[in-house]
Amino acid sequence: MKSVAVIQARMGSSRLPGKVMMDLVGQPVLAHVIARARAAPGIDAVCVATPITSQDDPLAELAESLGAEVVRGSETDVLSRYALAAEITGADRIVRITADCPFLDPRVTGRVLALLDTGADYGSNVAPRSWPKGLDAEAFTRHALVRAYVEAVDSYDREHVTPWMRAELKCANVALPSDERAGWRWTLDHPEDLEFCRAVAWRLPPWPHLAGYGEVAAVIEAEPDLAQINAHCT
Repeated sequence: MKSVAVIQARMGSSRLPGKVMMDLVGQPVLAHVIARARAAPGIDAVCVATPITSQDDPLAELAESLGAEVVRGSETDVLSRYALAAEITGADRIVRITADCPFLDPRVTGRVLALLDTGADYGSNVAPRSWPKGLDAEAFTRHALVRAYVEAVDSYDREHVTPWMRAELKCANVALPSDERAGWRWTLDHPEDLEFCRAVAWRLPPWPHLAGYGEVAAVIEAEPDLAQINAHCT
């Protein structure tokens, strides 16, 4: 049973173009995400799924240099990119990760993947959300992905990959005891998010240490003003 973390990544963000290649304590953001995905328990391989556009070539080259498999596909039909990645890598189980999550927690990701061992077709830590945004992980079986690829026809479903699965398949969720931190932003989508990520990262043990959820939360609790840097972003 092969489990592959598939990281969707592109350079063409409208709010913060090139964000996944920006520097975070000496490493591109994508390098952090690949390392964290690779460290998740149960993951056998990491694949970066990126569009076939010239602006995404540097991203693909970086991913290859870091030992990740690379799949190139449609920019807008991201679901088809995942189906192609599963076929090329021979994945039986897929973990969906977005490349704008530099504080992705490997252990939390592993817990999401383990939900598939309970008989779920789809597992996540986002439905409903209780974790900070930026720890998002979704896992689904190859069969679930194929069904979504064939049956999901709405453009929204195909761009966002998993809404059809959440509506139609057997789902499970990893949740925190409380959702009081669900509004925290640890993701990268605005210039203020980059300022926040850099401020937090400099307060953590240096690369290649992969600080987990508890370590990042402790930094923010010690300096609550950090969370205000990007609290207004949506």
